[in-house]
Amino acid sequence: MSAPVRVVLDTNVVLSALVFRGGAAGLVRHAWQSGVIVPLVSAFTVQELVRVLAYPKFRLSKAEQEELLADFLPYAQTVRIAQPPPVVPECRDAMDLPFMQLAVAGQAQVLVSGDRDLLAIAAEFEQASTCPILSLDVFCQSLNP
Repeated sequence: MSAPVRVVLDTNVVLSALVFRGGAAGLVRHAWQSGVIVPLVSAFTVQELVRVLAYPKFRLSKAEQEELLADFLPYAQTVRIAQPPPVVPECRDAMDLPFMQLAVAGQAQVLVSGDRDLLAIAAEFEQASTCPILSLDVFCQSLNP
């Protein structure tokens, strides 16, 4: 059995996998549950996930939010981000920087995101870090070649 792929999953990917469960996001959830991938998290990315799960539009009770986190966090590996954080390319949305910093600090093999700002700088980020940024669909194709 090969080592699990070290992956940074953007909040939108984790949220889709936890809340909606179907399609490509469901494949990613199964991949972390079966040990095919190991999601990398940092204090910032976990705080962001907790914040987003509490959005009123999802109508999740506190217990439901905790249950969803319990289906993700035990599978994740926490990475401590050094200060100052790793240098990464500039991005239009400052909220995306911690995901790129996590990918560098955690030596991720891929950053998976549906965020247009991140996908727009994918080539520049890969050149700087050797870590590709892939959309969810493209990443899932790599899981099932």
